[in-house]
Amino acid sequence: MSVVIRLMRAGAKKRPFFRMVAADSRRQRDGRFLEILGHYNPLTQPFELMVHKDRIETWISKGAQPSEQVASLLRSLGIPTQVPARVVSPAAGDKPARGAVKRERKRTLSPRKVRARAARKAGKKKAVKAV
Repeated sequence: MSVVIRLMRAGAKKRPFFRMVAADSRRQRDGRFLEILGHYNPLTQPFELMVHKDRIETWISKGAQPSEQVASLLRSLGIPTQVPARVVSPAAGDKPARGAVKRERKRTLSPRKVRARAARKAGKKKAVKAV
């Protein structure tokens, strides 16, 4: 289950009010959630934003991903939205942690794509010479 921190709309028609919630990413925007983390009222001047900083940091440390709007609101409060990367140095002979080392693979193209690219390059060279 992937958890996302997002805004859940509440309030009347044309009078939006949002709750900041931690929810399963597969759930509806206004559906079931795991925990209320704060609220956001865009209608007040200046806007009202109340969050439980410790709970948000806990969810982010567990791997929850904030939505774009939530990340923007959290940045305005100075709350980091990403978990700092841990440097893992594997012991000799140990396998690296899954996803810790990313190897670059040489990309192989099919013969048809190789011919198509060569034809495109040849076409571009001819067009340059024609001018």
